[in-house]
Amino acid sequence: MPQEISNGADFKKQLRAGQPKMGLFLNSHSATIAEQLAHSGYDWLLVDTQHGPMGFEKLSAMLSGIAGGGAKSLVRVEGYHDRGGIQQALDLGADGVLIPYINTAAEAKQAVSCARYPTAGTRSVYFPQRSMNKAGLLGYAGNWNSNGVVALQVETADCIKNIAEIAAVPGVDILFLGQNDLCMSMGLYEKYEFPLMYTSPELNAATQSLIEAARKNNVILGLFLFGTSRVGEFLDKGFSFISIGNDLHHVLTQAGAHVGDLEKIAKEKGKSWSRRTTALF
Repeated sequence: MPQEISNGADFKKQLRAGQPKMGLFLNSHSATIAEQLAHSGYDWLLVDTQHGPMGFEKLSAMLSGIAGGGAKSLVRVEGYHDRGGIQQALDLGADGVLIPYINTAAEAKQAVSCARYPTAGTRSVYFPQRSMNKAGLLGYAGNWNSNGVVALQVETADCIKNIAEIAAVPGVDILFLGQNDLCMSMGLYEKYEFPLMYTSPELNAATQSLIEAARKNNVILGLFLFGTSRVGEFLDKGFSFISIGNDLHHVLTQAGAHVGDLEKIAKEKGKSWSRRTTALF
């Protein structure tokens, strides 16, 4: 049986206290996979409408599947300008949103405004919606500004330049480090051979700036990783909201593990069998 999940305010309180919450991005536009992974033990799942082919009807089905499995749900929208996408994600029952490509405090304020009800923001109220089915209009809307999770993505050189002001914007719950895009924005893919950019002095300095700004403003630190090899390192740095990849990457890596076993077995039995070219190699 799925464990009873805390409300959003408790979820964020635990994160701020340093209790890790591990999750996964969903890019497969599959409600079936979303529901199955909601039963896999992750604390949260994020439907990635920025890079995944999910329309609102598909998003609705995926969020329903996640809710059935007991995980917290978030949606990555197009950006701070995506008022419609933020509105739909939250009305459909998402526990929060991840808003990418934040460069300035003004953009951060607009992102927060779209996600919060007045007077802390400008989100539109409408009833009935799936988001209100459990607590009703007043129970949901009256507590949303405390329960809702607003995460902003830190993925550009300009964001790091302005991180002190961005972190101080009221209503920002999580600053979410996207190392891949940040490395590209800082020109580190051009300067270093892969994967040395991820341990470069420049990225370490940018990450430290993020950490200091978040700590000063009691903002939760989050990030995206592929796999578990560096999770301990970032837990030590104070990151508590961590993704270790996405559903499609999980499929590829698990399939790759099985294929590797099959190659070993075939070799032991004197049979000629090896994998075809894959997306991982």
